[in-house]
Amino acid sequence: MFTTAGTWAVNPSLYTSSFDVIKDFAPIMQVTSSPGLLVVNPSFPAKTVAELIAMAKAQPGKLDYGSAGIGGFGHISAVMFTLMTGTEMTHVPYKGAGPAMVGLLGGEVQMLFNDALATMAYIDAKTVRPLAVTTLKRAAFLPDLPTLDESGVKGFENASWAAMAAPAGTPKEIVDKLNREMAAVLALPAIREKIAAAGASIVGGTPEQFADYLKAEIAKFERIVREGKISVQ
Repeated sequence: MFTTAGTWAVNPSLYTSSFDVIKDFAPIMQVTSSPGLLVVNPSFPAKTVAELIAMAKAQPGKLDYGSAGIGGFGHISAVMFTLMTGTEMTHVPYKGAGPAMVGLLGGEVQMLFNDALATMAYIDAKTVRPLAVTTLKRAAFLPDLPTLDESGVKGFENASWAAMAAPAGTPKEIVDKLNREMAAVLALPAIREKIAAAGASIVGGTPEQFADYLKAEIAKFERIVREGKISVQ
């Protein structure tokens, strides 16, 4: 199966599930990773992350951020941001990424964490202003835009990733073979071009590396959901 960060790393902390990600599946490979962007309305005074943090600290609860919904990438990213910067901002959940972007464009909210590729058309049109990338590495298609980590929010990392897994109990030789075959597919130039065009980067690696990363991601989001008091009810 293919799965995503939201389904496997975030949702276990938000919903009661009939399965256990760690016990019921055999990790094969983290396939791709996609960055998000912190963007603001062009009329917003802050031009940098540091200026945004200073404004938020000077006006606790007065700045609004939009999201595509409770528990989604944008919401989780913003909660991470407030926890790591010691700021307080107001969440305005919309019914989807499109309405959230409309809210930002219309000035209903001042900022938004959003999928990077989906935001590029607005950046090119200068209807939103990007402040930072959510991954530890800069986005290849925005090489001059700093990461949040580089911007002073040390250790900030939230990526949308896709991964491959099998049912628990799948023989190790089968897991290893699937890993090798996927690695071979990811080495094909046409596939690499498609993934890059989608705004993602190839991760690859061993089943063991993905298993360790997955456990760390689950633990990270458990803490964020708990400390951020995030509830889908």
